[in-house]
Amino acid sequence: MAQKIGKTLQDFCRPDRMALVVYDMQVGILHQLKDGTAITAKVKTVLDAARAAGFPVIFFRHLSMPKPLMGHFQMRQAMAWQRTEDPDAVHPWFLRDSPGFEITPELEPTADEAVLDKITFSAFEGTPLAIILRDLGLTSFAICGVATEIGIDPTVRHGCDLGLVPIVIRDACGAGHAEAAERAMENIAFMGDSILADTAQIVAAMRQ
Repeated sequence: MAQKIGKTLQDFCRPDRMALVVYDMQVGILHQLKDGTAITAKVKTVLDAARAAGFPVIFFRHLSMPKPLMGHFQMRQAMAWQRTEDPDAVHPWFLRDSPGFEITPELEPTADEAVLDKITFSAFEGTPLAIILRDLGLTSFAICGVATEIGIDPTVRHGCDLGLVPIVIRDACGAGHAEAAERAMENIAFMGDSILADTAQIVAAMRQ
């Protein structure tokens, strides 16, 4: 018998097949985005539906290294983001336990949800995300959060390379650079190995 291939949002949007990944919804990141408040509301809508339906939920936070532990790449990246040519002027934005590092309080994780920290943009690199999904027998993950052009795009691509089916919740993904985010979404759609949905669609699917 030929293997049944999942094709639609409804095929994957079940607690035994899909987890929800909430990406970098941190106080210090959201304050930098014009649409931070609106995106938080969208993400909360998705999160509430996922919790009500019993989906596994995994939060991510971007973590800065203390300056003595910032090597060549970390320092170069920080200089680019902070628009300085002087390494001495770099300030780690997201140090552990700093106010900007924390998940925005509207989305406070529960005791049954994981919070994973990373220093990379792909949520799979250097974290146990792939192991968690595999151990739960899941084949898909829905993703929302910020920012599309910075971290959601590489996470989606990495997930595809691992044989997973990402579900990108378009209107619950915020951006710091609208044009770059639009290009990222277009590229994700062009590749064809992800499913793109909006908040209303995935909430309806979670309730099915």
